[in-house]
Amino acid sequence: MADNNLTTAPPNEQTEAASRPASSAGSSEAAIVKSGSGVKRPGDRIFEFLSTASATLITVMIAAIAAFLIWRAVPALNVNEGGFLGFFTYGQRWETNNTDAMQFGIPTMFGSTVLISVVALLIAMPVALGIAIFLSNYAPARAVKPLGFLVDMLAAVPSIVYGLWGWQVLGPALSGFYKWIHSWAGGFFLFTTYDNSPSFETGRNIFTGGIVLAVMILPIIAATAREVFVQTPPGQIESALALGATRWEVIRMTVLPFGMSGYIAGSMLGLGRALGETMALYMVVSPLIDFRFSLFDGGTTFATAIALAASEFGNEMRAGAYIAAGLMLFLLTFVVNAIARSIVKKK
Repeated sequence: MADNNLTTAPPNEQTEAASRPASSAGSSEAAIVKSGSGVKRPGDRIFEFLSTASATLITVMIAAIAAFLIWRAVPALNVNEGGFLGFFTYGQRWETNNTDAMQFGIPTMFGSTVLISVVALLIAMPVALGIAIFLSNYAPARAVKPLGFLVDMLAAVPSIVYGLWGWQVLGPALSGFYKWIHSWAGGFFLFTTYDNSPSFETGRNIFTGGIVLAVMILPIIAATAREVFVQTPPGQIESALALGATRWEVIRMTVLPFGMSGYIAGSMLGLGRALGETMALYMVVSPLIDFRFSLFDGGTTFATAIALAASEFGNEMRAGAYIAAGLMLFLLTFVVNAIARSIVKKK
């Protein structure tokens, strides 16, 4: 009994001893949690500042560009004979010699820009989809990088080189094809010709411009779609294969649904490139004031119209008329991006 009394501590002391480590451990954990949630390391602060500054800078730059375009366009629109409404309805030759009463509008430019871009998109999207599916699912492992590099190299070719190729090679080479289409579909408005339409021998028409643009935007769409396709969860692919699906069925049921948003996003990026292309279309498509919905006709886009009128930019009022056209192109790209975002969000 004496030994037990000597070696055993009183109950209250045991309780205090047992509770002391627990309370100290709890306080240490609370301190760690508090430190982790409330204290930022210097590296985190620097990274957060740089990220916020970059996002703010981009927003300010876009707002500054829009403000500049509006500032320079409004004075010219005020002296337009048709006013702001005439800017959207006047489709004849621009008259900017008399800076007190100018006549200018964008319907023909808008039609040519949209038609050429749509033709390019309709040609490029299926081809880019096939390239992306092949590189992500069918190509041998050793051939993926070289083939992907070759496709990406198309984006590095300057637009003036595409323009020379389309003007000197592609257009004349397609003259027989254009004549064949016109022989049996000339009565359809998309393939009809007029007295001032470019000849088939030169091939400097909207159709050729659309094909050249399709080649130019092809690597953007293909690269974006491929990067999304390769991110398809392996579990979904393995599950489809385990159920006995063929390679094409796996792609149709797993890869395409998963990567459709990326494919659409890449297509809209390509469309944005097509809407603003200048030098290639300047050389490939014969300039024409009228817009008659024919692929075998010439045309003038927003970008080529501004490039053709560079000599008039010495006068602020004349330049303002073309800056107004640039403002509409600026807004058009915003609308395209907004539509793309809504489609991707739904997918």
